[in-house]
Amino acid sequence: MIEIKFIPKEELDSIIPFIQMLNPNTDKEILIERLNYMKEISYHCVGVYDNGKLIGISGLWILCKFYAGKHIEPDNVIIHPDQRGKHVGEKLMDWIHNYAKEIGCVASELNCYPTNSKGIKFWMNSGYELKGFHFEKTLK
Repeated sequence: MIEIKFIPKEELDSIIPFIQMLNPNTDKEILIERLNYMKEISYHCVGVYDNGKLIGISGLWILCKFYAGKHIEPDNVIIHPDQRGKHVGEKLMDWIHNYAKEIGCVASELNCYPTNSKGIKFWMNSGYELKGFHFEKTLK
């Protein structure tokens, strides 16, 4: 049985194996350090459970920007590879979109790595439109 719910802060360390799948070139210790900081700010995470076992996650940020208004940003969305093709991702996104509407969000936006062709296809099939480019500059 599939259950989707917020992961309590004290259980957020359970997402690290999923985060490692998306960030294989980042040391686990750095990911844990970042998660610990994110716990202190406005980060939330939703888990998808199959009979109590975590099989998918999505971080959530609630933001407001001039061009988008109040919106939700799913972040680091990943379904365990063994569970893909079973519509788990669609169920997770339906839950997120319903939650967003309940709290007054008017949109959802996200980032996807340009090399993630399966992710791009999923987002396009889910009604997301490519609106621009995400730029990043490392500060030293």
